[in-house]
Amino acid sequence: MLRAKLSCLAVVALVLAGCASKPETDRTTNMSPQRLYAEAREEMGNGGWDKAIPLFERLEGRAAGTPLAQQAQIERAYAHYRNGDPAQAVATLDRFLRLHPASPGVDYALYLKGLVNFNDNLGMLSSITQQDLSERDQKAAKESFEAFRELVQRFPDSRYTPDGRARMTYIVNSLAQYEVHVARYYYSRGAYVAAISRAQLALTDYQDVPAQEEALFLLMKSYDALGMAQLRDDSRRVLERTYPGSDFLTLGRRAPRTSGSPWWKFW
Repeated sequence: MLRAKLSCLAVVALVLAGCASKPETDRTTNMSPQRLYAEAREEMGNGGWDKAIPLFERLEGRAAGTPLAQQAQIERAYAHYRNGDPAQAVATLDRFLRLHPASPGVDYALYLKGLVNFNDNLGMLSSITQQDLSERDQKAAKESFEAFRELVQRFPDSRYTPDGRARMTYIVNSLAQYEVHVARYYYSRGAYVAAISRAQLALTDYQDVPAQEEALFLLMKSYDALGMAQLRDDSRRVLERTYPGSDFLTLGRRAPRTSGSPWWKFW
């Protein structure tokens, strides 16, 4: 009796172990690549970015060597971007650009890479804090500019080029404004020599950008604080000649821009 009971228990244990180790069925196993793509697109349409990503990954493997696999790779990058993972999005796009340099999707991949870096680090609080691109780390801004510049140079007729060019304009001004932002910080703390150095960088490294107006103003104020009257007056003359009626000369700051202007139109 004891031997029989032990045998029954052993059989039950083996059955349970077999059930536990049975792999979970993948519902996409028998899907065609087209159906798999449709499923991934549907998930994205519903905001299920995290669910779309593995579907695109399966599609890349299942349709390897086809235009559909290339499309899946680009869309997976977009899903990573929308899912809050810009680093993975950029890595996916870099891999796509390296493996498929002649793909019809290269222009969009460059545009998306620029867009990911353009918005990198804005974060959820950006709409509340109104943090400007010029007040953030500039590494992502510079990488964004390079992606947009390649897009504009290689694909001047692309549907994405006009927006890429507009964002380049914004980035250039933001890089100059970053130097002004630092110069303003130094000036407010009495570090006038450092303020002059950063203001001069904005003036020499970036041409014909709105940030130069405040850079000249900070230069003038810093020279004045240091008692350097000749240089102060020279800076003021340049400011008055370049920006007649400058708000900085009358208000000590730039007047607020009219609401409703597009984000890239600083001038």
